[in-house]
Amino acid sequence: MDSILTFWYQMTENPLLFIAVSLTLGVILVNGWTDAPNAIATCVVTRCMPPKAAILMAAVFNFLGVFVMTLINATVAETITKMVDFGTDPDKAIISLSAALFAIVLWATLAWIFGIPTSESHALIAGLTGSAIALHNSLAGVNGAEWIKVIYGIGISVTLGFGLGWLVCKLVTLIFYKANRPKTEPFFRGAQIAGAASMAFMHGAQDGQKFMGVILLCVYMSQGEALPSDIHIPLWLMVVCSVVMAAGTAMGGKKIIKSVGMDMVKLEKYQGFSADIAAALSLLFCSVFSLPVSTTHAKTTSIMGVGAVKRVSAINFGVVKEMVLTWVLTFPGCGLVGFIMTKLFMFIFT
Repeated sequence: MDSILTFWYQMTENPLLFIAVSLTLGVILVNGWTDAPNAIATCVVTRCMPPKAAILMAAVFNFLGVFVMTLINATVAETITKMVDFGTDPDKAIISLSAALFAIVLWATLAWIFGIPTSESHALIAGLTGSAIALHNSLAGVNGAEWIKVIYGIGISVTLGFGLGWLVCKLVTLIFYKANRPKTEPFFRGAQIAGAASMAFMHGAQDGQKFMGVILLCVYMSQGEALPSDIHIPLWLMVVCSVVMAAGTAMGGKKIIKSVGMDMVKLEKYQGFSADIAAALSLLFCSVFSLPVSTTHAKTTSIMGVGAVKRVSAINFGVVKEMVLTWVLTFPGCGLVGFIMTKLFMFIFT
């Protein structure tokens, strides 16, 4: 699979693989318009960058995040691929995986319609888990040792996101307490652009690895082979995932940008910078320790932490409630859809 031409030949020779990869790219596209905008939301709403320039920047740094972090530590991709077991029958395995991916696209699209920044990371995990359960008719297809990392990731990303958001913003407030605010505007404009770039970088490092891991899973399962212990991700796959993700951001990002960056907390430039740095640090910590976490979790909770520095009432808890409800429903909801779609796909295609 080192060559894109070899990969294309494999897909044209195997219709099931073609469908599974196409659905994975569809999930990446949906991720682009629901998750990736979180990386640049604060930068856009504080008018540090226009949307088109911010989207282009996000695309570049998403790719860099995928490339650099994969070279350093590809264990997030490995965690996703080892989380579930689709058995040894290549046809049934690829049909089940396709059903899971279809469920994820359906779930994420509904969330986007309502403007709620749902977590594609958790939808991916839930969809794959529900599909594996349906295939085995039991929990035998779920690897509990890898799945528990998701639970750790939720707790750590939420705690770090909020705590670092509050801490970074508090430090910035104290450092610039006596500064002339108009004179600090140029500095924080540049600082926030840098913060948004770091957030986009970490989004690629986390979500890019997850979806590339799924594509590799598609290829090996279609051949009836087990994944190697040392995963090698080719450069062309990194480029493809980054381009598709950027296209999704360009298509539908504005709605999520408004929900995250404007409706939750009214942000000034120094606050936007604080939120971006806090979220990026949270994601970096989780990536280093191989925890597949939600970039949405990290960014939204960091914004809440920043808002709490001024006063707790600055946070729009109506928006927060919607997000929490969506996160709570994602695992059972998308998991159930994945289960049902797998049973339906197995009935139709086997």
